Amino acid sequence: MTDEAHVHTYRTSLTWEGTTASGYQHYDRAHRLTAAPAAVGLDLTADPAFRGDPSRLNPEQLLVAAASSCQLLSFLAVAAAARLDVVSYRDEVEAVMPGDDPPMRITRIDLRPRIVLADTAAARPTDERLAHLCAVAHRECFIANSLTSEVVVTPAFSWVGDPGADAPIGT
Repeated sequence: MTDEAHVHTYRTSLTWEGTTASGYQHYDRAHRLTAAPAAVGLDLTADPAFRGDPSRLNPEQLLVAAASSCQLLSFLAVAAAARLDVVSYRDEVEAVMPGDDPPMRITRIDLRPRIVLADTAAARPTDERLAHLCAVAHRECFIANSLTSEVVVTPAFSWVGDPGADAPIGT
């Protein structure tokens, strides 16, 4: 028996209106997602490869964003517990969905967080310790744990004041 106090339930509401009478090529892919109690909803569509509107988010992007966001939140929790002062976390994520390997699915998500930490009076943790904390965060990331896709985390750490610590990702 499950302890009800430890069960987290998530609900969303999705709406679409239109017609598919004219076939696959012609129906509108636009739809709206809400998730109470959040006041802001999302206007979504299909991936442009599947006739969606490129100006709107699509489910594949939401999946990738969820993996990135969950890793961020898990790492911040682990870092705070380890008494590390994380001052910046930026992630450029890439996911792949091969079209020639049925069933269609995202098979790999690469997270590449760039994490900047404040220099404190305490001794800096070793690179191995930082990598371990990132791995612990990955093990605790419930989105990654919910996926069958491979999720790879390749962090880069720097310290406030280090050259390039504030450089944009991709440089």
